[in-house]
Amino acid sequence: MNWFAARTRCGAELSVAGRLDRLGVERFVPTELRRHTRGGASYERPLIPSLVFLRATKRQACSLANKEALPVRYLIDPATRSLLVVPDKQLEDFRRILDLSIDDGGLVDRPLALGERVRVIKGVLTGVEGFVLELRGRTYVVVRLLDSWFAKASVPRAWLEPVGSQKNRQ
Repeated sequence: MNWFAARTRCGAELSVAGRLDRLGVERFVPTELRRHTRGGASYERPLIPSLVFLRATKRQACSLANKEALPVRYLIDPATRSLLVVPDKQLEDFRRILDLSIDDGGLVDRPLALGERVRVIKGVLTGVEGFVLELRGRTYVVVRLLDSWFAKASVPRAWLEPVGSQKNRQ
């Protein structure tokens, strides 16, 4: 089983996700909860237009598009000319960053260079790996997915360590 990235028509992301749910296929569509200005009703809005991730074998993925007529076109890896596989760790980190941003502080015990590769060592994002970014006085961890999409979450600098660090975590 692998994660595959697929494109669909703009605005069809959630209906494709619903079909995958009914077919029992694990899927992920990056969304955000929005509120209408009038009435205050909430709705989900895709964050990345036309993009759906699904977890299946290559044969199942092809069958969904061909036999089930799921309206998707899979992204192709230019190196292998095969369906592009999204590594589990990359997708997990991307999902976790999109799901939560941390605003708590902590003691900064080691300066980090902007753009340095880091790992979160404390809080609900423990284990997420990304790059350090600083905007308007706040520190963020930025996670890249397939060199095309980025997500960021505010994380206290003290909760970050450089990837490859031998620092003992407790």
